[in-house]
Amino acid sequence: MRRNYQTPLLGKVLQKIAPKIGATVVLEPEWNIVGQIIFKNGRKRYFRYSSLDLNPLGASDIAKDKDYANFFMRRMGYPVVPGKAFFSGDWCKAIGSRRDIHAAYHYAKTLGFPVVVKPNSGSQGTNVAFVYNKAEFYRAMRAVFGSDRVALVQRPVHGTDYRLVVLDGKVISAYERIPLHVVGDGKHTIRQLLKEKQRRFVASSRDTRLKMRDPRIALKLRRQGLTMRSVSPQGARMYLLDNANLSTGGDSVDVTKDVHPAFRRIAVRLTKDMGLRLCGVDLMVRESITEKPGEYWVLEVNAAPGLDHYAATGRAQEKIVEELYLEVLKSMER
Repeated sequence: MRRNYQTPLLGKVLQKIAPKIGATVVLEPEWNIVGQIIFKNGRKRYFRYSSLDLNPLGASDIAKDKDYANFFMRRMGYPVVPGKAFFSGDWCKAIGSRRDIHAAYHYAKTLGFPVVVKPNSGSQGTNVAFVYNKAEFYRAMRAVFGSDRVALVQRPVHGTDYRLVVLDGKVISAYERIPLHVVGDGKHTIRQLLKEKQRRFVASSRDTRLKMRDPRIALKLRRQGLTMRSVSPQGARMYLLDNANLSTGGDSVDVTKDVHPAFRRIAVRLTKDMGLRLCGVDLMVRESITEKPGEYWVLEVNAAPGLDHYAATGRAQEKIVEELYLEVLKSMER
C-alpha cells in the first residue's frame, strides 16, 4: 500500500529543473522524501528532505549542532550570540555533568531576563521561546527536553533577521525574515485574522500550519495586553511570535540585490570557514543589511537550508528557488 504523502519542495523542484542540464531525478515512491539525481555524465548524487549530497559530512554535522558551531565561529572571531548549553537530567547523568535545568536557571539570572531558550539541534523555530520569569523558563526548558537532550540559553539580540544562502563562494539568495503577525482591521479578532492568514497560506500552496494553541502566542499577546479575542485598530500590527522562522508563519522580503558587498563577503567567508559549500547564514543586523556592517550577530548556520516556505511566499520567490537549485545541480555535477 502506497501512502499519500506530499512530495517535499526539493524533490519537486529538482524533477522540474533537472532536464535543463540533461539530468534525471528518481524519487522513492512510497514516502517521496529521498531521491537520486542521475547526471548525463553518469554521476549519481542523492538527497533527503532538504539535505543534498553536496556538503562534507563532518562540516554538516557540526552545523546541525548549534553549540559546537558557535564554539568554532566564536574562536574564528565571528560575533555569535552570547549563551551556554545545558542538558536534560538523563543526559547529565550519562555524561557526569551538573549543567542541568537548575544550573541553566541560575545562568539565565546572570544574563538577566528575558532570555532565549532553544533546542541545540532543532530547526524551523520549534520550541524557541523568549522567557521573562522563572515559571516561563522552566516550562520552556522542559519543552525543549521533550525532544532534545541539549538546550541553549542565550541573551536576546535585537535587529532585523536575515538569511543569506551561499553556494560555492557566492551569495545566491538573501531575504529578510519577519515574525508571525497579523494586522488589525478594527472588526475581526486576532483569532479570526490568524485563521484568515492560514486560509491564504493554503490558497497559495504554502504548507505552513499555524498552531493556534501555541502557548508562545498566548504569552506574546498577554505581554501586549491582548488575547486571541481582542479586536485591534485598523492598521495595527500585532506580532504573535518572537522568532522569525517562515515555518512558524513568518513572512519574507527578498533583498538579494540589495545586500551590502561587505555582508556578502562575511557570509561567503563564514561558509568557507565552516567547511561548507552550500549554507544558509542567519544574521541579526542592528541596522540594515543594505548598509556597511556595524553591529550584527551570527544566529546560526544551516548546512541544509530548506526553502519550501520561502518559495511558497510568491511566484518571484519560487523562481528564485528554482534558479538557486539549478546552480546547485550544476555544482553537484562538477
